[in-house]
Amino acid sequence: MFDYKLLAALAAVIEQGGFERAAQVLGLSQSAISQRIKLLEARVGQPVLVRATPPGPTEVGRQLLNHVQQVRLLERDLQRQVPALDEEGMPERLRIALNADSLATWWAGAVGDFCAQQNVLTDLVVEDQEVGLKRMRAGEVAACLCGSERPVAGARSQPLGAMRYRALASPGFMARHFPQGFVASRLARTPAIVYGPDDFLQHRYLASLGIEDGFLHHLCPSSEGFLRMTEAGLGWGLVPELQAREQLASGQLVEICRDTPIDVPLYWHHWRNGGQLLAQLTDHLRHTAQHWLVPL
Repeated sequence: MFDYKLLAALAAVIEQGGFERAAQVLGLSQSAISQRIKLLEARVGQPVLVRATPPGPTEVGRQLLNHVQQVRLLERDLQRQVPALDEEGMPERLRIALNADSLATWWAGAVGDFCAQQNVLTDLVVEDQEVGLKRMRAGEVAACLCGSERPVAGARSQPLGAMRYRALASPGFMARHFPQGFVASRLARTPAIVYGPDDFLQHRYLASLGIEDGFLHHLCPSSEGFLRMTEAGLGWGLVPELQAREQLASGQLVEICRDTPIDVPLYWHHWRNGGQLLAQLTDHLRHTAQHWLVPL
């Protein structure tokens, strides 16, 4: 039988990115946290942490993190059935990985009422939609919103819809780089804006226009900054239609090539044994996301 204080220490170190912040969250000293990790490693007979900056879980550490995530959610179900067990009456905290563009556009509107009604706090981990599932596989989050359909072992995947992106630029940028009108063959030599090294959306767009080679680009790991750089004429970029409606309506941004959107499917991943709260959130998202996302 596990001592869940030891598992809580492991989860805190991973979730908070180190021993110091884990100690603050749990109200303990760093030496106490370190001692609990050592006791846990002695119990399982092997390391549970990779000592790095930030620390990461070993393979057995991932399994333990997955376990403690699910136990927390199941405990909440029990506390609702037996209120006397909920000694503190504190809100449940859900750690969720999601992509920056969803956070910047539709996510808050979709979950706001749910969090208020269910007394839930969220701890959001922002990742590119192509890599967010790694967090769930590592046991660092209870759920994940990403572009991958296939769930990790022990989890389920629910399609929510697709985010529609449009290739946009400022009128000044278009006049400067395409004075005679848009020419696809010149796009590789025209500065683009890319969210990060794991963002291949621009590559996909260029491939749809028959361009397979590399291209000039800025890196901007911020959804809001991405939009501002596009408005300022630093480059062209694939911007969520939801995020650029006002700019398109006012003429502040224009499509570089008309009517060539790209739809990126989004899938909600959650643990099968995640308890009633995750099941309720999943059902809520299935109904609310359709107000913002394009049907698959």
